[in-house]
Amino acid sequence: MSDPLERVVAFRAAFARRQAAEVVDFSGAFAVRDPEFPLSQEHNQLIVAAADVDAAALSGWALRGLGDRRQYRIAVLDGVLGERVAPVLAAEGYERESEVVLARATAGCMLPERAAQAVELAEMREAVFRQQMEWSPDEELARQLTDRRRVRLRGAETVLFLAARTAEGEVAACADLYLDSRAGLAQVEDLVTATAHRGQGHGDALLATGLALAADAGIPQLFLIADGNDWPREWYGRRGFAEIGRSHSFLKG
Repeated sequence: MSDPLERVVAFRAAFARRQAAEVVDFSGAFAVRDPEFPLSQEHNQLIVAAADVDAAALSGWALRGLGDRRQYRIAVLDGVLGERVAPVLAAEGYERESEVVLARATAGCMLPERAAQAVELAEMREAVFRQQMEWSPDEELARQLTDRRRVRLRGAETVLFLAARTAEGEVAACADLYLDSRAGLAQVEDLVTATAHRGQGHGDALLATGLALAADAGIPQLFLIADGNDWPREWYGRRGFAEIGRSHSFLKG
């Protein structure tokens, strides 16, 4: 599989399967479920990884695979297919969100002077939970979106939680780093800087550390997913990341 985007799609599908508590397979798609984190869309969604599926079947598969839910999410990892199924899912009441897949080579990447550190999840839990509560006052939602990180440990060959700290030792920013030498890919996910510490270079430290660790592991490319309409896309672009494709999420409820 030489095409970079095809490898990313395969990696994302495999990651979702490995971390799932339950999997329900369909023809060209599969549903992942986790009763421990019912409010996490990441862990309760229909994932379409094939390049061609029956668009008319997707809504029904979501119902069958996910059961009774307040909200349904269908992730179509192939951008071209996502465009094709969009009208069908819109007729079923789904709204589309588009994401860009950004990537850059890791060759020559070195640890920055203020490198982030790999930490245990417990060390960054308070900072993650506090940020989740800032985004949403729903305490149970914040708890699930914080604690779901631990099942990601099953998702890739190596999963690291990175933290950038202030001079006083407080966790100012954090991110996940997934390394998979077999796929030749690394991914940075959930890179977030606490509101009080933005503009101080912590995000750069996390990103540069992730690139350097991937290079050190012999992994030639690192990718990440960004909102197609939000500012982080441009922020990553200024740091050498280029768009290699798109994916789409469809939400209902």
